[in-house]
Amino acid sequence: MITSTSATSPSFLEHMPLHGAANPSTAAEGTTPGSFARAADIGGPRMFSSPDTPGMPAPSERTAWDFLPAGWRIETHPDGCRGHNQGDRPIRAVPADPAFTPITQLEHARLGTTTPEMKRVAEREPHLTPAQVRDEVAAGRLIIPANRHHLGFALDPMAIGRASLTKINANMGASPVSSGTDEELEKLRWAERWGADTVMDLSTGGDLDACRSALIRHSTVPIGTVPIYSMIIGRKLEELTPSVILETLEHQARQGVDYFTIHAGVLREHLPLIRKRLIGIVSRGGSLLAKWMLIHDAQNPMYQLWDDICAIMRRHDVSFSIGDGLRPGGLADATDDAQLGELAVIGTLTERAWTHGVQVMVEGPGHVPFDQVEYNMKLQRQLCHGAPFYVLGPLVTDVFPGYDHITSCIGATAAAYHGAAMLCYVTPKEHLGLPKKDDVKQGCVAYKIAAHAADVALGIPGTRDWDDELTKARAALNWEKHFELSFDPDTARAYHDEDLDVDTDFCAMCGHDWCSVRISKEIQEFASGKDEEYAWDKPKVTAALTPEQQAILRQRGVLDPAEIHRLATKTRRAVGAGDTKAACHSDQTPDSETAKQVQSEKLVPLNTAPAHNLPSHDPIV
Repeated sequence: MITSTSATSPSFLEHMPLHGAANPSTAAEGTTPGSFARAADIGGPRMFSSPDTPGMPAPSERTAWDFLPAGWRIETHPDGCRGHNQGDRPIRAVPADPAFTPITQLEHARLGTTTPEMKRVAEREPHLTPAQVRDEVAAGRLIIPANRHHLGFALDPMAIGRASLTKINANMGASPVSSGTDEELEKLRWAERWGADTVMDLSTGGDLDACRSALIRHSTVPIGTVPIYSMIIGRKLEELTPSVILETLEHQARQGVDYFTIHAGVLREHLPLIRKRLIGIVSRGGSLLAKWMLIHDAQNPMYQLWDDICAIMRRHDVSFSIGDGLRPGGLADATDDAQLGELAVIGTLTERAWTHGVQVMVEGPGHVPFDQVEYNMKLQRQLCHGAPFYVLGPLVTDVFPGYDHITSCIGATAAAYHGAAMLCYVTPKEHLGLPKKDDVKQGCVAYKIAAHAADVALGIPGTRDWDDELTKARAALNWEKHFELSFDPDTARAYHDEDLDVDTDFCAMCGHDWCSVRISKEIQEFASGKDEEYAWDKPKVTAALTPEQQAILRQRGVLDPAEIHRLATKTRRAVGAGDTKAACHSDQTPDSETAKQVQSEKLVPLNTAPAHNLPSHDPIV
């Protein structure tokens, strides 16, 4: 005998893998039990985190508080607090020199100062208070990449760390064979429009100095660079010297670069470990330094000069993005001795940078099979003591060139859920060429999806509110609100109007009589679509497509020019709507045949038979 079980039975609810995370919906709307992530631990090593799969590395018990400059001491409070900020008590560390003047955000945080940049971050991260932002910076788990010179232009301070929302970075830059400063500025504006939180200038051709300066002066987001590219322009690699390295860093720091990628973790002793790799070293900085070490039979100069580099970066408050020069370039080389050996060195470099008062984030892979993503994220959390992890992808398969924005954003979602703080976007041109304007958009959109999905999954308060609002608009069949709330309204509207250029109580996927959302809305016992704020009035002919929306449809290549022109000049009369409900609705005409005739004549013909596994000629349809 078959018995039924109630969906609200304790036999279900008691066994759900809930770990105390907040519901990502402010009002706990809907019926989902909420996030399956761990309870938030702001001020602790886990912050927002996924439950650990058995065998995962535990978080480090150390923070930036354990790596103060020589002679500094931590003030002990009556409550027993030692180095971990609590509440609004401002003083946490005491410098050896009473005349010490803090420069970096890390130094201000250690002294208990809440800077204007920290306050701005809290405004942009409503789930965090300014004191929490300060405390996470002091612990080294959060950075505010804000060069003192860039703050004099248009920079809007932001934060990178697992206590904050997941961020995305867009790469751009002129190459020896493509692009220039004007095009890169256009890509900068485009990347900012589509949600890039930071931008890296990876120029290797053209006037690098002018391009970098222009990006800094016009950017509202932090700008990062890989300075070794500029160091070898106009000279042979073997001519790279300590003075060239330090002079280049000083120059770029004065220009206003917010973070430097320095590949100091690649050591001579790592090079034998890559001999059997299928694709060797895929990091440009890593390969250049590996060749330099072999030419000179010497240790990595970036590693040797680390303390001098820290001193320069401190003077201007440039943050480290410690580069992963041995990141895997294919699944076959992932999580190998070379990659993890470099990561261990990066952990010690992080400690040394903190001792100098410099903010640090760490770069990560790369190409990583999906099953190994969590381990990579949590090993970094342990070896680098919770310093923010900034990952490229990772790509979870290698066989989809042209679609690597998709293969990588799958890995990026998992990476952010398991601990990554910032995701470096990958565009459709990855491995194939320099990204163009639309590639930048596609990369940004893919990574905004990954970042937002991870934030909701982690239970960061309020992150699902946007989704819930769009769901309510969709349930009410309120198309205008639906498009207004979407991340890319132009594309959403253009795709809708491509098939059905009337806002009706159904869409072209199913048509009127098959629309499940419309049917649910009509069931009195359901709350579906009945929110008064999203009440749907009546069908109406949509506004003419904008030039941007027309361009989207032209690029799709589905409609001919005449049809796109019609959508760009449509009127109510075109579909016979007038001031009443359009006659394409079966419930507004004397018989259904009239409605079908209107639909076939005035709208894009729709055959729903394949969706129901019926042949198109079936008399039922």
